[in-house]
Amino acid sequence: MKVLVVEDDLSMQKAIATGLKKFGYAVDVAADGVEALHRADVNHYDAIVLDWNLPRIDGLDVLRAIRKNDEEVKVLILSARSEVEDKIAGLDTGANDYMAKPFHFKELEARLRALLRRKFILTDTRIAHGELQIDTALKQVYVRNQSIDLTKKEYGILEYLMLHKDKVIGAEEMIEHVWDSSTDLFSNSFKVHINSLKKKLAVHLGDQEIVKNIRGHGYFIAEVQHDSV
Repeated sequence: MKVLVVEDDLSMQKAIATGLKKFGYAVDVAADGVEALHRADVNHYDAIVLDWNLPRIDGLDVLRAIRKNDEEVKVLILSARSEVEDKIAGLDTGANDYMAKPFHFKELEARLRALLRRKFILTDTRIAHGELQIDTALKQVYVRNQSIDLTKKEYGILEYLMLHKDKVIGAEEMIEHVWDSSTDLFSNSFKVHINSLKKKLAVHLGDQEIVKNIRGHGYFIAEVQHDSV
C-alpha cells in the first residue's frame, strides 16, 4: 500500500516514514501544503497522513482540495490540536480519522490498517484464497497454515493482488502502489520480485499457479483449482 506522509517537522516526518516502510508500506513525503497537493495530483495514494499546521497551505485546505478530486483516498489527520472542536472540524472537512500529537507509532499504523481494510471492505485482517492466506496485520503469508518467508516487496505485490482478486492489475499500477514515487518504472526490479514471489509460492502450491499474467495486460489471482471427484 502506498502512503503520503505530509509533515513539516522533518524529524517526525522521517520517523513516521521510516516506521511505515518497516511495515512494508511504500512511502512518499511532503513538507508543506503545496508539495502535498502536487504529489496527490500526480500519484495515486491508498492513504494520506496529513498534519494540520503546514507552511504555505493549511492542512484543512489541502484536505478540501484533495476531496474535490478524490473521495476514496483515506486521510488521517495528525495534529497538535487536541480539542474536540478541532477533531470535529477535521472530520467534517473530510478526514477519515484524527490523531492528536503526541502519539504512539503502533497506534498510528494500526489506524492506517483499519482505514485500508475499510477501503477494501475487509472485516478481518486475514484474506484467504484456497490454501493461500495472508494476514494484513502481521504482513505474513501462509499456505496450509505454514508460513512463507517473503520480502517486503514480494508481500506487497501479493497483498495488492489479493485485495483486487476480481481484476487484472497492470505492472505500472502495481509499481505505483507497492514502490515509492522515486522508483524507475522502467527498471527490472518489478519483474525480479514478481518472479521470485511466484517461485516461492510454487514451492508450497506445486502445480497450482496462483499468480498469473496476461501478456500485455497484467497480473491476476487465478481461481483455485479443485480436484475432480
